[in-house]
Amino acid sequence: MSKNILITGCSSGIGHTAAHFLKEKGFRVIASARHSADVNSLKQQGLDAVQLDLNDEASIEAAVEQTLQLSDGRLYGLFNNGAYGQPGALEDLPTTALREQFNTNLFGTHHLTRLVLPTMLAAGEGRIIQNSSVLGLVAMQYRGAYNASKFALEGYTDTLRLELTGTGIHVSLLEPSPIETRFRANAEAAFLRHIDVEQSRHRQGYRQTLARLQQPGPSSRFSLEPDACMAPLLHALTSSRPRIRYPVTRPTVMMGWLRRLLSARALDKLLLKAGG
Repeated sequence: MSKNILITGCSSGIGHTAAHFLKEKGFRVIASARHSADVNSLKQQGLDAVQLDLNDEASIEAAVEQTLQLSDGRLYGLFNNGAYGQPGALEDLPTTALREQFNTNLFGTHHLTRLVLPTMLAAGEGRIIQNSSVLGLVAMQYRGAYNASKFALEGYTDTLRLELTGTGIHVSLLEPSPIETRFRANAEAAFLRHIDVEQSRHRQGYRQTLARLQQPGPSSRFSLEPDACMAPLLHALTSSRPRIRYPVTRPTVMMGWLRRLLSARALDKLLLKAGG
């Protein structure tokens, strides 16, 4: 019998690739997206799809109800992939922007996870994979809102893993960066919505940020396509002993080591240079 998995954020990028990849591997995939047009597109691509907005608890609840109907009440996997980045110096970010970042990247993920856990607990098995980031390991300037949400997700996931010990439910973190997705376009939209560039003391840095977000092609020489996340994701779903963390791309591996090896001040110097 095919195992059912719900994936958030499937309109593009890692989520979209994962939905098709896991379907090819024999999973019964329920793909989700925030906008109805994207849901219809996913259905036209041959996927089961539901509308799910992580910033809306009623939407999450309706999506879980539909998911359980589609899966006959059995849900083996949850890939919490949906998220976005809110650029800007913390001093310039209105609290509303920070709240929106956490509503999508953490609070919505928590609400969704709580709703699917009873089904997994009743079955005595399940897999929860959280899509984190290298920015859940180290901080960079102008990424404070996203940093905070991903640092929080890392701690949340570590706690959840401990609390689910012995239940048959395994919890893993995927830690990619940089992956070529629509992330930059979404980040630019969030940036322009909340940041007044010309009134900030960071305006020169912001101009560089906008140039980086708008540049065509790979965001860095280390960038990989979403396919790079598929082997770790499959391992987390199928291994009898899934890993706690799956670093994806060279920068994540390097930063994981440097965080352990360098002093805090030495790491700050490196991150200031990298962040610029």
